[in-house]
Amino acid sequence: VQLQASGGGVVQAGGSLRLSCVASGRTASVLSFAWFRQTPGKEREFVAANRWISGATIYTDSVKGRFTISRDTANAKNTVYLQMNSLKPEDTAVYFCAADAQAILSKLPSFYDYWGQGTQVTVSS
Repeated sequence: VQLQASGGGVVQAGGSLRLSCVASGRTASVLSFAWFRQTPGKEREFVAANRWISGATIYTDSVKGRFTISRDTANAKNTVYLQMNSLKPEDTAVYFCAADAQAILSKLPSFYDYWGQGTQVTVSS
């Protein structure tokens, strides 16, 4: 499975961005997706996860009510989105999408077998 993330950019505080993660290859085996973010010198941080079949989601506390993870159900598991609203400067990071063949909502980077390249999100104050 290959993942391709896109949609990052520079936005002012209070603005919005939508990240996309397109999966290709053996996508039928993927049962969970997640977004993580990382800033220089820090560990990769969990942001949100989605269990593909049930649609169940979990979020880290700092993004609850502002970010929404969703999937394109019309496109057979190919695309997962992260809608980010009310962005804050502390949301600035490189964002990564991840996927796994287990239908478990995990906040641990080590759980996920498949990773996309990062996309930079910069929120200016």
